Amino acid sequence: MYRWLRLLISGPAAARAPEPASSPEPGPAAPAVPAAAPSPAAAAPSADTRPARAPVPFELLDLVGTAWNAWLFERADEGGLELNAHEAQVLETLAAILSSQQSGAALVRRMPGLIPQLLQSLRSETFSGSALSRTISSDVVLVAAVIRLANSCYQTTGASVTSVEQAVILIGQEGLRQLITTVAFRPIIDVHSGYYVRRLAPILWEHSERCAIAARKMAPALGIEPFDAFLAALLQNVGLTVALRSMDQVTKGEPQLGSGVFWAQLARDTRRLSVSIAREWNFPESVVRALDEQGGMRKGAQMSPLGRLLMLVDYLGKLRVLVEQGVLEDGDGLFAGLPGDAGECYALLEGTRNA
Repeated sequence: MYRWLRLLISGPAAARAPEPASSPEPGPAAPAVPAAAPSPAAAAPSADTRPARAPVPFELLDLVGTAWNAWLFERADEGGLELNAHEAQVLETLAAILSSQQSGAALVRRMPGLIPQLLQSLRSETFSGSALSRTISSDVVLVAAVIRLANSCYQTTGASVTSVEQAVILIGQEGLRQLITTVAFRPIIDVHSGYYVRRLAPILWEHSERCAIAARKMAPALGIEPFDAFLAALLQNVGLTVALRSMDQVTKGEPQLGSGVFWAQLARDTRRLSVSIAREWNFPESVVRALDEQGGMRKGAQMSPLGRLLMLVDYLGKLRVLVEQGVLEDGDGLFAGLPGDAGECYALLEGTRNA
């Protein structure tokens, strides 16, 4: 599946040459961060597979992670140190999924026949905007996504995009490739979804999407394959998204979860589920490893370059949301010890909001 997606999204040129580095789009002013000397990777991007320490200090990961969990589950405290009956049942359900042959991939796969058809059309150097518009018009989810993206690009003019064909022309070939891939992985949420899916799935998805766009823009300067960075960030919450359905089934729609001990075990198991799904979809080992490394919150833990980038965008993405929600103040203390490109990444995450 990975090779199929990469070939269709990147086009035939992906097999011939790596994606060139591009200058990040300007974003809002970022908080001050410690200055850092330009690294060899920044001066001349090249693949660096050497492990290095985690980019975010353990104390900051714990602080922001605790605030994130409390906000997600709307809990003012950690709810004690013991699992309640509902929490234990959710974890048992996850354990059963992890031990099954299915590994959870079928629970998140959203790859309707229309998606491969559209991506195939986008490989052509002379794709027909009108023909593509007619194809997109047959899927209401894609219509909404294309119109929304076009209007977000066009908003400074004061005009409004209302037709699919106009939106296709405005977004362009590369924009459509990324958009259609994103739609293929977006979780399905409807009026029949339970409390946890309705509340948390949109939050988790927006966080993943913002991180994926930022990671893809940061990747070339770090010698990382941009598409791998995009996929790793897009998939980081997929295991937790699967778990939301189990939460709703167990609690019958009543919010009764969120203790500190539950979240710790949930994070461990859903990370394992994300890794299992990535392996089942034949994603490259670098993506699988990066996802797996996110659980290594030990001080001094060694990480791959992609794992470091994923941890950085995940941390800063959560920080962005918590600041926007008024949960945390955007102070310098939450940037202490971060790498020199943290400010750039933080600005990109703001720039990708609702993109």
